[in-house]
Amino acid sequence: MKNRLQKIRTLLQEKHLDGLVVLSDFNRRYLSGFTGTSGALIITNNQALLITDFRYTDQAQQQATEFEVILQQGDLYTTIVEQFKALNIQNIGFEGHLVAYDAFLKLNQGRHDLISIGQAIETIRQTKDANEIKAIQKAAQIVDEAYEYILTVVKPGMTEKEVKAHLESKMLHLGADDTSFDTIVASGVRGALPHGVASDKVIRSGEMVTLDFGAYYNGYCSDITRTFAVGQPSEEMIKIYNIVLKSQEAAIAAIRPGMTGKEMDSIARDIITEAGYGKHFGHSLGHGIGLDIHELPGLSQKSDIVLEQNHCVTIEPGIYVEGLGGVRIEDDILITENGGERFTNCTKDLIILEEE
Repeated sequence: MKNRLQKIRTLLQEKHLDGLVVLSDFNRRYLSGFTGTSGALIITNNQALLITDFRYTDQAQQQATEFEVILQQGDLYTTIVEQFKALNIQNIGFEGHLVAYDAFLKLNQGRHDLISIGQAIETIRQTKDANEIKAIQKAAQIVDEAYEYILTVVKPGMTEKEVKAHLESKMLHLGADDTSFDTIVASGVRGALPHGVASDKVIRSGEMVTLDFGAYYNGYCSDITRTFAVGQPSEEMIKIYNIVLKSQEAAIAAIRPGMTGKEMDSIARDIITEAGYGKHFGHSLGHGIGLDIHELPGLSQKSDIVLEQNHCVTIEPGIYVEGLGGVRIEDDILITENGGERFTNCTKDLIILEEE
């Protein structure tokens, strides 16, 4: 955590700030190691405070060893403002893109100069250290094994919710702390819904099924999508699958430090567009993963972020045709010195499950 604190103190100097208050769960955990659900950090050039309530003080002292733990007295924001005064700090950075207006007013009770640092902490979080990479790799291993398992379970007549239950139970048995988001199971025409969370729909023979799921392990996420068929799918759906796979593999082969998110998105998007399905690929190519399931850097037509070594991103092109269905294929990728390393390694061949 010392290295992370030093990066924040460099940020304070660059932005001419006396201190920084951190309220968001992910940023608080990243900078302090504290996993409790309530609290705030105040970081100055020579002090680091963690404010929390009596439920978490022992935990905070054990986890946030670089921080002085301050017991919250009454309202959290009142305690924060009291510490601003005690530290004699005036120009104070805060997470302006995350802090609600009411919270801003409470922080400003002492008439301090509150200055938004935007996504500065999230930008620091983009580059993963060895321990973060190890955790993401383990989370990816869990979803790989869960996918191999679910292919032995799914049969015509099952509902999407039943598939979700089997999948999530398996991830927990494999060591996941939790799922990293609400599992998507979209079969048949529901495959045209990019975020079609599991429903009561029954899976029928001849339908494609898209699974988008992830595991939390030691606080870090994995995120994978695979599409397979239950019984023989239509020729058009097979065609769509092969286009998506071609675009995804082209993007993975091209990724390397120095490329922008926009350039990465275009590689996959151009292949889908040239195949005649451009209007059916409506989301971005991918996003960063880490403590949060969606974080920087983004891979989209709007992203000028330059990719760097040890960024971890998803690559997930898709085609969605209303009334027909959809296909998405997604892998988690670590950007290395010369390219990209897949964390998710289960098969991407089009699996056609035989009917019993």
